[in-house]
Amino acid sequence: MQTTIKSHKEKQATPKRVFHHLKGKYPGGTTVFFGGIHGNEYAGVDALNKVLNKVDTQELHGEIYAIYGNIKALKKNKRFLKFDLNRIWTTDKLSALESKTDYEVEEMEQIELFKILKQIFETTSAPKYFIDLHTTSSKSLPFITINDAMINRKFSQCFPVPIVLGIEEYLEGPLLSYLNKLGYVSLGFEGGQHVDPQAIKSCEAFIHLTLRHTGHIRSDKLGTIDQFEKILKDASHNISSIYEVIYKHHIQPKELFVMEKGFESFQNIKKGTFLATSNGEKIYSEYNAKLFMPLYQNSGNDGFFIIRQIPRIFLKLSAFMRHIKADSLLTALPGITWHNKQQGALKANLSVTRFMAKSIFHLFGYRNKQIDETHSLLYNRERVSKKEMYKNEKWY
Repeated sequence: MQTTIKSHKEKQATPKRVFHHLKGKYPGGTTVFFGGIHGNEYAGVDALNKVLNKVDTQELHGEIYAIYGNIKALKKNKRFLKFDLNRIWTTDKLSALESKTDYEVEEMEQIELFKILKQIFETTSAPKYFIDLHTTSSKSLPFITINDAMINRKFSQCFPVPIVLGIEEYLEGPLLSYLNKLGYVSLGFEGGQHVDPQAIKSCEAFIHLTLRHTGHIRSDKLGTIDQFEKILKDASHNISSIYEVIYKHHIQPKELFVMEKGFESFQNIKKGTFLATSNGEKIYSEYNAKLFMPLYQNSGNDGFFIIRQIPRIFLKLSAFMRHIKADSLLTALPGITWHNKQQGALKANLSVTRFMAKSIFHLFGYRNKQIDETHSLLYNRERVSKKEMYKNEKWY
């Protein structure tokens, strides 16, 4: 049954943005779940209601929040009304809000979310987890997306689903990238296709497992870890590999983009596969890889992504290089200087670094954002990760 947030013309208040706040009898961490950042994605909201209504605070450790994302868009069952709430969490856009007096609808939503987050940041020094629940317009296995910090990698490997790294290089202003920049464990969970009932079940299983791995719930009263893992293993076809985004088709303003019918996320594709049309021109794959999140809805500018599995040896090597902070060696290379060492940001001259493979920077934990025609910024989440906050957690 699909949840809706009803629009009331009577004197009834707007739904509370925090629709669950559970404070346990015992000390523990704080987990914040977001549902409906995109207003046509109800599965996360439904799943949070089903799970959190059953939690006994007398047995709970720490605190749990469930927060609506785009309330006005949820009421209208639209991804967004003016612009995407999950693409405006940049430092510049947050700073611009301070001087504005006239706000767009999604900016009002963002201001309310930001106030709640600020309160959560300030209330406790306990470990904090931020989980953003989503679904996709195409058929898909459930999967996790993360910014590539080791705390995110370690925590996400608690769950038996595919993990996708590197999407932050291709998206501007996701909420989770903002939270990662602050150093917290932050991950996105995609439960499946919007209208698939299995997406709600996958989200429920994922929420249950999150509450177990964060230590909020320590008994089997609501179900066992094995039980919830089986739900996700079955839904993900026992695939739990780690992948990396290697390409995105970005839909330009006024571009007429049509995805070819019948594709699914994680589907194998060969070089030359006909994928979509753009302004009447056919788009063919340039890779032998996997298709990821093909767009089958009218809103959004992410046409499709292409991903490739990361070899385990590369993952182990990158973890070692980050552990010894070998990234300091990068500034010895021509054209690379520190932009902000404290924030883990390098500035790279494109005339030099375009001859270096992206995988070299990824090995050291850096992801690339181009800022102008001659330079790009490379961000490393390891230098800002609040590792000390999580070092005593069981999964760490």
